[in-house]
Amino acid sequence: MRLTNVAQMDLVSGRLFSYAVEVTPEQGRELPISYDQRRHVGEGQRPGSWMALALRLVEPASADELAAAWDAVVERHGTLRTVFSEDETAGGGLRLHEVQVCPGEWTEHEVAADQHTRDVLREVFDEGCAPFARPSHRLVRIEPHPDEPDQRLELVIGSDHSHVDMWSLVILLRDLLFCLDDLRAGRTPGTALQPARSFAEHTAQLERMPPAPPEIAPRWAAILKAGGGTMPAFPLPLGASRPVPGEVVEVRDVLDAAETARLAAIAESHGVRMIGLGLSVLAAVTEQCAAQPLRAVFPVHSRHEEGWRDACGWFITNAVIEVADSDPRACMAAVGEATSLGSWPLAPILAPYGPMPPAPGLFAISWLDTRRLPVPEDRATQLRYVSAKIRTDGVMIWFLVNASGLHLRCRYPDTPEARANVGQWLDLVQHGIRALTAEGVTT
Repeated sequence: MRLTNVAQMDLVSGRLFSYAVEVTPEQGRELPISYDQRRHVGEGQRPGSWMALALRLVEPASADELAAAWDAVVERHGTLRTVFSEDETAGGGLRLHEVQVCPGEWTEHEVAADQHTRDVLREVFDEGCAPFARPSHRLVRIEPHPDEPDQRLELVIGSDHSHVDMWSLVILLRDLLFCLDDLRAGRTPGTALQPARSFAEHTAQLERMPPAPPEIAPRWAAILKAGGGTMPAFPLPLGASRPVPGEVVEVRDVLDAAETARLAAIAESHGVRMIGLGLSVLAAVTEQCAAQPLRAVFPVHSRHEEGWRDACGWFITNAVIEVADSDPRACMAAVGEATSLGSWPLAPILAPYGPMPPAPGLFAISWLDTRRLPVPEDRATQLRYVSAKIRTDGVMIWFLVNASGLHLRCRYPDTPEARANVGQWLDLVQHGIRALTAEGVTT
């Protein structure tokens, strides 16, 4: 599993087709909207609000088989059978409804001789995987040209972020493969899978939670006050933020598999996890470069019950992590606090400040170990998480651990200041993490 961006990814040259179920005009029952869904969809219909998973399919599959299997996947996951709308009555506001779906059709999208396949893929997802699209998800298949040496199908599963997180995309791939197996064996697609819980049920469950402990709201207030009333910003100059700049996306291979195993062993010997060592380096570099503690938005998940592990939805919310001490044990304590801050319904806590109040230069750090995910690498190869191409004035870093090692993807503004300052910061982080494995000691 790798990290990439739609403007940089390699896709096979060939014919590109997209498939979407057909949504009937009738609307079903209204469903609750999660805090993060409301924040995301509330920004309006726009390109680049999607996320995707790309792969090469090991075994052949016909277009009809793929469509039937995808129909079964959509039927299995409730969030894929919901659509957002804007209430045009007095007061307005967002609404989310269940809808009925039926099988759709494959649509071919012409790839001109002078075009990259990825550019057409981007157009398909920008239009079809947007917040108010009906539906806001697509299955794409790419049939390689006859002169391509690898004739395996390339698939891309894409959805607006309001219905999926990174874990969900892997769940959708796994379920698609199981449904293909069932079809080939003459079984009803999804026979071997346990029923999946609906994300709307998770949202309702959060709404029924008791109020957060008394220390949570004051801690959030202190965090926002430290940021001048907004979420944390990258600690070094990024240049002008208006108009919003284009993006730079860097993907770096920090450690190989052996070095990552070494880092894990060092972490265990010090009674921490790998993320604790990683954050210790980030904290030390931030202190060195900016003379201030590491402060960043820190996504945490809410798949705490076993039943949510096989569900599709947006189970991620944003907390904030503050690391004033680069000792790895202090870093792990900071992770614990951030997890606690994000484990309670945020709507009532952040209501006085607006929806997750951002600022130019927003700084976010995500850490994901995909070895915990049900990645079917024996059935699909060249798995890649694909981000959309957007404009940005902030810095977002994803650390990803997989079987091949530790990698990072960083998105930041395309300005001279950001290229210099973020680039130097990343260089020092990469060097610091590699130094840990070389020396066998923690910071």
